[in-house]
Amino acid sequence: MEHDKSHRGNASQFFVAGELCRRGYAALVTIGNTPNTDILCSNRAGTKFVHIQVKTFVPGKKTCSVGAKAERDYGAKFFWILAGIPEPTSKLPFEFIVIPSADMARNVAALHKRWLETPGKAGRAHRDNAVRAVAVAEGAPAMFWRVMDYRERWSLIEAEL
Repeated sequence: MEHDKSHRGNASQFFVAGELCRRGYAALVTIGNTPNTDILCSNRAGTKFVHIQVKTFVPGKKTCSVGAKAERDYGAKFFWILAGIPEPTSKLPFEFIVIPSADMARNVAALHKRWLETPGKAGRAHRDNAVRAVAVAEGAPAMFWRVMDYRERWSLIEAEL
């Protein structure tokens, strides 16, 4: 059965929200109605909030696309969650990689800058574009920031709530 990429992305937001609820938080999927925020999450009292941007990848793949906006630090109350959502027939587990905005921005920007400064094929300069990705598994090319140390780091969000 063929799946539309947007279905996987939509599903990943609900899987992330479900995991946050399972951990005792209130999580609201914004259904695209809030710029740069896929999920608004609060403590049970509703007194503290974090914004979450969700990006989806397939477990077993080496990279996850995050886009040029990953270079922007949205502040301490903003997190990226890279959601590894397995194919329905896969035996691979779900994966969640929780990254603070500042860490994502600093590392993605630095590696993109280094890529731009490094000659490409036949010594030609790379041309800037909006493509940005991070390494979610070993074996990804060195030009991608490795985010595996952030796997299941829910405590980073818990510290803000």
